[in-house]
Amino acid sequence: MLLRPIPSGRLPTRLAQLIGGLVIFGVSIALIVRAELGVMPWTVLEQGLKRTVGLSIGVWSIVIGILLLAASRFLGQRPGIGTLLNVVLVGVVIDATLAVMPALESLSLRIAVLILGILLNGVATGAYIGAGLGPGPRDGLTTAIAARTGRSLRLIRTMVEVSVVALGVLLGGQLGVGTIVFALAIGPLMHLFVPLLELRFGTG
Repeated sequence: MLLRPIPSGRLPTRLAQLIGGLVIFGVSIALIVRAELGVMPWTVLEQGLKRTVGLSIGVWSIVIGILLLAASRFLGQRPGIGTLLNVVLVGVVIDATLAVMPALESLSLRIAVLILGILLNGVATGAYIGAGLGPGPRDGLTTAIAARTGRSLRLIRTMVEVSVVALGVLLGGQLGVGTIVFALAIGPLMHLFVPLLELRFGTG
């Protein structure tokens, strides 16, 4: 079986939460990019690839998602329908949001947009994980490597994201205070929103 089984309980609610979460996730990434104060670890890589090779951040998000999906499948991790939608939908929303959102001039506005983007990212992560329809491709790769190596998820996630940021910076991606704030804030935000949304909607 190529995909994870789809939970039978409250499927319409799960799908609505999943899609809403992924849309908000894409918007949140675009907000952080527009703030120009440093982007999320994986976006550092996507931004670096855009500046070095061409194409948009959203397209690189999709390409990297497909590669990570293939790597996770090779390591024995089965994707869910949520994983597949994550790969495509987030990248499309990033590019659509950046296309309509103008550059921000005021530093105070950029700080506010950065904070909003990080908060929305935490909510969105809780929503799509809480839907119970499969992890994102980056989460799936972390889980697959941890299962194969026997190392902790925390160690693997840290190693992967440090490597991604280092490569992204070498390619010209933007590492800044926003990257650090995101790294410090996303764990507590996930700790708050994943159980909250899972309890409310994610169980059958």
